[in-house]
Amino acid sequence: MLLAGSPCPPAGLEEYRGCGARRGAEDQGVKVPWQLGRGPSAFIPLEEILQEGAQSSRHQLLVEAFVSAGRVDNITMVMGLHPQYLSSFWKTQYLLLRMDGPLPYHKRHYIAIMAAARHQCSYLVGLHMGEFLQVGGNPAWLQGLHCAPQKLRNLNEINKLLAHRPWLITKEHIEALLKTGEHSWSLAELVQALVLLTHYHSLASFVFGCGINPEEEQDGGHGCRPPSPHSDSSSASDDSMGGSRGKDGLREVEVLMERMKLLQESQQEEEGVTQEEMATRFELEKTESLLVAPSDLSDHSLQSNVLCFVEDPEFGYKDFTRRGEQAPPTFRAQDYTWEDHGYSLINRLYPDVGQLLDEKFQVVYNLTYNTIAMHCGVDTSMLRRAIWNYVHCVFGIRYDDYDYGEVNQLLERSLKIYIKTVACYPEKTTKRMYTQFWRHFKHSEKVHINLLLLEARMQAALLYALRAVTRYMT
Repeated sequence: MLLAGSPCPPAGLEEYRGCGARRGAEDQGVKVPWQLGRGPSAFIPLEEILQEGAQSSRHQLLVEAFVSAGRVDNITMVMGLHPQYLSSFWKTQYLLLRMDGPLPYHKRHYIAIMAAARHQCSYLVGLHMGEFLQVGGNPAWLQGLHCAPQKLRNLNEINKLLAHRPWLITKEHIEALLKTGEHSWSLAELVQALVLLTHYHSLASFVFGCGINPEEEQDGGHGCRPPSPHSDSSSASDDSMGGSRGKDGLREVEVLMERMKLLQESQQEEEGVTQEEMATRFELEKTESLLVAPSDLSDHSLQSNVLCFVEDPEFGYKDFTRRGEQAPPTFRAQDYTWEDHGYSLINRLYPDVGQLLDEKFQVVYNLTYNTIAMHCGVDTSMLRRAIWNYVHCVFGIRYDDYDYGEVNQLLERSLKIYIKTVACYPEKTTKRMYTQFWRHFKHSEKVHINLLLLEARMQAALLYALRAVTRYMT
């Protein structure tokens, strides 16, 4: 696989496994229920999830998930194609939801609901409504945001900005939440809330980007629809490589390989590009990204069980050029980096989570199997960096030392459309977008892209939020 690596556990779906974790668990004397279903994803054939993940490390992680939670959810099944990442993800989520921290458990789940609702992600909303009740949350709060305590409702504005336009967050937003009064937040509580919000906004991107199906018990339990409101009616395996489409897909792979080779050669020759030219290429890419929009978007109404947690539902990521407004102001990554600033701030205010977030970012960024489609022994670092930096670009973040000309060379238009949709308005993702790009690649490689999107998006939003916190503190 192109970009990723190894599995670990959250909690959720019974067993789809015809082999794998079920057999492994039974080897350990654990009886695992057998469930025949449509599979964890509307985009990925069940056979490929089972076949791709038939490694002992993956089995062990899924067994651990089942033993600890009594079930393995659909997100875990799909993330399990990359065991190394799943392990890191699960440790972080476990710390956020279940370990010591400034916020009580029921409020953590309520914040997860608020975050998921911004992207109309009924899958995650339903999941955390159940978790909220399990840890003793007040059922009345689930009638909607208007029934929650004022302190939680005060998070609405920053939730909205983090989800859709994080570049608008200022120290004044932080100050308003921390001001003295009966509904004020402590700095430690707020940092945990910010991490939870960005975690679940990004996880909603993964749910829609991979077409995660509702759990069986969710179908009736919380009125959950399939997570992708625009899923095409075609079957999950309709992207088979037949006829001219297969030839076109094969050609795409060869073109990508050739471009990577040429870029690597030109880098070795060290053809100097001035800082001015680098800046110009970023601005060009950022402007072009505003014009990248899927052609098959359609409006849809919010489900009432999600809408009740959303204020100002019309607010979203905007293509500013449509209104003649400016693109997001450029955030120079060198001025406020995760490594030098964000990481240390979180570690000071929310010990342990900074370390786990850092590990998770690094795992996914460096994850590779040195393969691309049918090619082995390939250095994919250039491609991974292009995807990561393109996500940051659509959120206005620029790396001075990166040549954004590479993005245009390595990411074809259908992939850019998919990346931008999943990162910025994931609820508009369709199955057609998923099948249109990289037609000759494995599904596990497309899942790897979704992991990169999840983490790049989370880091981008966190950088804006933590920069505002730093400015408030100084």
